[in-house]
Amino acid sequence: MDIEGYLKAMPKAEIHVHLEGSMRPEILLQLATKNDVDLPGKTVETIQQWYVFRDFSHFVEIYITICRTLQKPEDFTLIAYDLGKTLAEQNVRYAEVTTTPGLHIYGNGLDFRTWLESINAGRQQAKDEFGIEMRWIMDLARNLDSERAEELVALIASDYARDNGVVALGLGGAEVGFPPEMFEAAFAQARERGLPGNPHAGETVGPVSIWGALRSLKATRIGHGVRAIEDPELVTYLVEHQIPLEVCPTSNLCLGVFPSYEAHSLKQLVEAGVVVTINSDDPPMFNTTINDEYLHVFKDCGLTLPQIEKATLEAVRVSYLPDKRKRELVDDFQTTFNRLRGEFGIDPASSQQSPGWIEDFWAGILSREPERIRAAFQQLQDAEERSGTIQHLQRMVSEDGWAEPQRVSAQRALDALRPIIDV
Repeated sequence: MDIEGYLKAMPKAEIHVHLEGSMRPEILLQLATKNDVDLPGKTVETIQQWYVFRDFSHFVEIYITICRTLQKPEDFTLIAYDLGKTLAEQNVRYAEVTTTPGLHIYGNGLDFRTWLESINAGRQQAKDEFGIEMRWIMDLARNLDSERAEELVALIASDYARDNGVVALGLGGAEVGFPPEMFEAAFAQARERGLPGNPHAGETVGPVSIWGALRSLKATRIGHGVRAIEDPELVTYLVEHQIPLEVCPTSNLCLGVFPSYEAHSLKQLVEAGVVVTINSDDPPMFNTTINDEYLHVFKDCGLTLPQIEKATLEAVRVSYLPDKRKRELVDDFQTTFNRLRGEFGIDPASSQQSPGWIEDFWAGILSREPERIRAAFQQLQDAEERSGTIQHLQRMVSEDGWAEPQRVSAQRALDALRPIIDV
């Protein structure tokens, strides 16, 4: 059974990946030479060494530096095409790509229409050669003043932009000091023009940032959102309202949100019933790919194949594609999953839905209902699986590397189980 081969071959939809942050080191060096921009390295190896981040502010500093290499329309055509090619090589059929127009309009003086035409030229070339579909999520940088934010939204939400691939308004950059509430007017302006809100939140700031994105920006999807696990009420809200999270595990490790894949909140969020998707964010900057992310969520985060398949389908379902195209892609993905399982020797039993006790178990933890926790645990008939679950909870409580909310959740579960089992 070749699970690694299966995960790589699976058709995918990538809905959280940044155009500028997806420049491969080879392309970055090429553009730096062309546009006479000094970088701290002259080889792929030294650029990769440069991509080690002290904190989020350091990451933003490097991100802005690489954006300075993008100066001419043809530069943007090149990186859009190269991203499409790279994604298609990993069996990505559809992508919603985030890009930050303010960096190029205000930073390099590019005209918005000229810039949009240039990235669309690369998008079309990639589609013609590789069949991949891409659309754009236009990010506001959080350090924009209100006047420029309003000016940009007028361009991003214009009929011209929406007719040329723009599907949502995003919000990126440092969360600290720039809460979502600061951009309420800008997102209301976009909604009035029919453009949904898709901000980053709950990455370097906790649940308060996600609540702000939901309440003030009326977010339809959340970029990252992984720290929602710290607030049971928020997790319940996400489940009840089916608000999707765009999860990027390796990015979260590289930027210090979690200390390890094992400590990542992804599995808990999935088992609580939150809609999640699997994404790569800025893959070269984090030395990852979308295929690597799929392998990590299986090997290191502990998701099952059915959970990964579901997350893949969810990325299509929560995309901004027309409903008819969504149904076509979902049907195609499911047909391809079935064919690939046979090709890679995947046991059909491993593709059944995961046991319902897990979802009930975590739901009981999050809602603080000991009886529900015990009832879910008692669904387990296998003694070895019962023992393994207890040991895992004990490790979450005692070992380094687990966030405090995860320790609290594990301890809550152990306390609830004491009356029925020796823990």
